[in-house]
Amino acid sequence: MQDRPLATDAEAKALASSLRIRILRLCLDDSRTNKQIAQRLGMNPATVLHHVRKLVATGFLEAEPERIGPHGAREIPYRATRKSYRTRLEPGTLSMPMLEAFNAEFPRQHHETTYMARIGVRLSDTEYSELRNRVRALFDEYADRPPSDDSTAKPYSLFAAIHLDEGRAEPDGD
Repeated sequence: MQDRPLATDAEAKALASSLRIRILRLCLDDSRTNKQIAQRLGMNPATVLHHVRKLVATGFLEAEPERIGPHGAREIPYRATRKSYRTRLEPGTLSMPMLEAFNAEFPRQHHETTYMARIGVRLSDTEYSELRNRVRALFDEYADRPPSDDSTAKPYSLFAAIHLDEGRAEPDGD
């Protein structure tokens, strides 16, 4: 498992937005201009540009060389650096932004390509740590894997959450 440096305050703030997480995902495989990102998100380009600039400033996105667009306008494409995969945040920092991004991106159609599972387990602290480390190692393995060069490859997202199940916990004695 790779050692992940703890995020700086600026990096943590940059990732504390579900919109910025979605921008990173849009720019993961292909470079996209601010206009293209805004169109995909159904948002105002000026609003998106603010978020793009914050991601560039913290190294999560990088600008590629300027190009001339289809109508002769100058465009700057951006691509995700995958730095977000290698940055460690304080526990709980990304909980809500990640859930919000997942909810916004979750396919409402095409359920045949969605695999979901949920289990309830009872674990000691050691077992919980083992499970968390195994899940992290699996995510790291796939995050570090180069994108498939197979022309039939499709983009997939993987989301997992291991959380204390308060509803099943024994109530404090009265």
